[in-house]
Amino acid sequence: MKSLWNSFKIAFSMFSKIPMPQAEWTEENMKYMLCFFPFIGTAIGIVLLAAEWICRYLGFGNSFTAMVLVLVPVILTGGIHIDGLLDTSDALSSWRDREKRLEILKDSHAGAFAVITACVYFFVLFGTMMQITEADNRPAMYLLACDYMVSRCLSGLGVITLPKANASGTVAEFSRKAEDKKVRNTLVIYLVILTAVMTWIQPVWGASMFVTALLVFAFYRYKAMKYFGGTTGDLSGYFLCLCEAWMPLVLAVVMVIYKV
Repeated sequence: MKSLWNSFKIAFSMFSKIPMPQAEWTEENMKYMLCFFPFIGTAIGIVLLAAEWICRYLGFGNSFTAMVLVLVPVILTGGIHIDGLLDTSDALSSWRDREKRLEILKDSHAGAFAVITACVYFFVLFGTMMQITEADNRPAMYLLACDYMVSRCLSGLGVITLPKANASGTVAEFSRKAEDKKVRNTLVIYLVILTAVMTWIQPVWGASMFVTALLVFAFYRYKAMKYFGGTTGDLSGYFLCLCEAWMPLVLAVVMVIYKV
């Protein structure tokens, strides 16, 4: 039980800015860390719903509320996954060989394509959140909150199941210390539960979002294998950001097409 609690603390310490008691980063304590990775998404979802309610209560407009919703995940995670999105964007846009692309992932400098990607990413997110907040639809907000758990479940599965592009990288280290089979099965169970919850909230909207997440994961797997020979920490962040942009985007579109 103590090992599970330590795994929980390590997961939150590594992937969020939420204050946590310290825990030793031993192999024993890191075995089940990825099982608790989706719980950071749970925390983001709860804060997101609370922030939206507060904005409504205080009378803020849709644009201000949308801005707050865009910033909540960034503030709670410190932008750790966005860093992966931008590094991967630079690497993919370089059109260099695999070794050079992996070097670019390690480079702390942001290139032109990273800046362009950041602008497009936040522009799309803001527009999407505006569309969702203007609808003032509670089921849509609940589905949006689920987005952050689904993305982390799939990201964790990628860490466990995909080959590692860098044997000495963070993802490879996490994978070596994880109980692969138990972690994988736990994340799959989470996904099954999330699928049931999302389709119960609104069948068409929920199913559309979940299918979108799976398609983004397939795209990420293809990119990781073809251009990098496996996954890395940056590529995991790249996937997570894409997933958290595409799922709300599809929700916004489906809400307009299929009104309830």
